[in-house]
Amino acid sequence: MTAQRTRKIEPFHVMRLLARARELETAGRDIIHMEIGEPDFVTADPIIEAGHKALNEGKTHYTPALGLPELRHALSDWYARVHDAPVDAGRIIVTPGSSTGLQMLMSALVDQGDEVLLPDPGYPCNRNFVLLSDGVPVSLPLTEEQGWLVTPEMIERFWTEKTRALLVASPANPTGAVYTAQQLEVLHDAVAAKGGYLIVDEIYQGLTFEVESSSSLLMRLDHQIVVDSFSKYFGMTGWRVGWLVVPESLVPVLEVLAQNIYLSAPVISQWAAITALSAEVSPLLEERRDIFRERRDFLYPKLKQLGFGISQPPHGAFYLYANCAALTNDSFDFCQRLLEEQGVAVTPGKDFGLNKPHQFVRFAFTTSIERMQEAIDRISSFL
Repeated sequence: MTAQRTRKIEPFHVMRLLARARELETAGRDIIHMEIGEPDFVTADPIIEAGHKALNEGKTHYTPALGLPELRHALSDWYARVHDAPVDAGRIIVTPGSSTGLQMLMSALVDQGDEVLLPDPGYPCNRNFVLLSDGVPVSLPLTEEQGWLVTPEMIERFWTEKTRALLVASPANPTGAVYTAQQLEVLHDAVAAKGGYLIVDEIYQGLTFEVESSSSLLMRLDHQIVVDSFSKYFGMTGWRVGWLVVPESLVPVLEVLAQNIYLSAPVISQWAAITALSAEVSPLLEERRDIFRERRDFLYPKLKQLGFGISQPPHGAFYLYANCAALTNDSFDFCQRLLEEQGVAVTPGKDFGLNKPHQFVRFAFTTSIERMQEAIDRISSFL
């Protein structure tokens, strides 16, 4: 018999789709992957070389639980150089990916029955992190007409005496929505007035188009926590390294949790991450961002022509969250059939919450334009 909390955890449906896609590939099928949130680029050469160098120098031992001091200071310098944001290295906690950081935050902030406000649609695992802490995830239903953004009015409507935090993402998965600095400041002030925390997921920070890419830490807000990662913009998904920026008051408890949960983030990854933050690598990452923008600009009109509803191209991340109500009344069945019959893997809205999931699918433009054109041809045949 397993613990009751585990029975509340929904599966990550995109991973099931990915597993089935791999099975079909093993059987000889050609599968076009537009389901998984992973850049198709191999990690940049200077970062890989830094990892090799760390191995060759025998840097294979545990680091302090809060992270390699050199990386924490490199992150502090990066915030100052890139975002003009003064962030004390002592507030930075290096984690094995941002998911671990989010899980630690919920463990630190949420008691049994406490509530956390979450955008819907939103990243599916966030809900499960709250449930694993015996908390209550509260969905904030977003609409495309509102730009898929949480508003202060929603905080007033959904905040209760049990609410501990609001978690938003900018840029957001799956919608690509981006908050302005002023919008985040308004949300922070509304949350701070109620004695809670604003948690800002910035793991797609840097992957923005037509809007400024700047961290919310520029505003120096007292009730703010930032979650970030080397996975997306820096192209280091498999290296498993991320970080938190938290108020000083939370550092001691998070250090204890880190000591007990994972001891330290992967040391080779931490040394490589220092190079990822360098001015040397930045032009390579910006070139890749430009390629993502080109892919978005190709895919957006093609999907609209097929009958998917998207009012405007997203300003961030590498996803298009498309309304498929004109094509199907069951996006989950649509995605399964599209994979089995045409070999195109996309993610159903079921993964992203309770807000009309049957009407939406997510396309990841993480493959080449040539492959996406082939996917469009196959979807056209399918329809």
